[in-house]
Amino acid sequence: MKDKRILYVSSEVVPYLAENEVSLMSYDVPKMINDQGGQIRIFMPRYGNINERRHQLHEVIRLSGMNLVVNDLDMPLIIKVASIPKERIQVYFIDNDEYFKRKATFADEEGVMYPDNDERAIFFAKGVVETVKKLNWVPDIIHVHGWMAAMLPIYMKHFYKNEALFSETKIVTSVYSQSFEGTLNEEMINKVKFDGVPDDAIADLEVPNYENIIKASVKHSDAVIIASENLSPSLTKFIESSGKPFLPFAPKDAFAEAYTNFYINEVL
Repeated sequence: MKDKRILYVSSEVVPYLAENEVSLMSYDVPKMINDQGGQIRIFMPRYGNINERRHQLHEVIRLSGMNLVVNDLDMPLIIKVASIPKERIQVYFIDNDEYFKRKATFADEEGVMYPDNDERAIFFAKGVVETVKKLNWVPDIIHVHGWMAAMLPIYMKHFYKNEALFSETKIVTSVYSQSFEGTLNEEMINKVKFDGVPDDAIADLEVPNYENIIKASVKHSDAVIIASENLSPSLTKFIESSGKPFLPFAPKDAFAEAYTNFYINEVL
């Protein structure tokens, strides 16, 4: 993987958030590629419960200041950056006071999902792409982890389909087991349609529950990785019948070789 450029876009990454399946893999996979001589960047949302002082986040003025339109509203984009200690890995944080200042990730203290999680996901996807354009950094692969990042493949294939910068870029989605109950805002599909994404491409978002959001992401990806051992039978069957190259679940002690081979032989 030497000199290959891989952009990791994730809902959660350690050490900035608590350890779980998504946050750990979103650290372990980039570290592995970094160790192999690949060039990597990681993007994640700057949730309000990330301790900026402890993790030494700082704003990148030259990348901040743009407005992104979400559902006909202008939302200012703020970009912050930090380095994972000892790893020489840069992490970029997509921030906006309206969407990410609250002191939690996806739900309030009562465990109720934030009603604007759909808009936060759209803003995150657009913020990542616009920042990568400003960096003029062309990724060979964009690897997506977690449902908050799941809009990115959809926006890449429609909203940004004419961006010459990404004409050769492949998109890989890692699929994890269910991470929220219920649905996001039922207006989500209309907010994505507002950006010119055709109805038939996002029919799954009519009912924006976890599984349907992941299905929409998989449909717009070039390859898929089953990242959870206990993935639901329905999602597993969907991936197997999607016609996309996919990697079955690989345990932690074997994932490095499996992922590298998959990148080289099935994606690139």
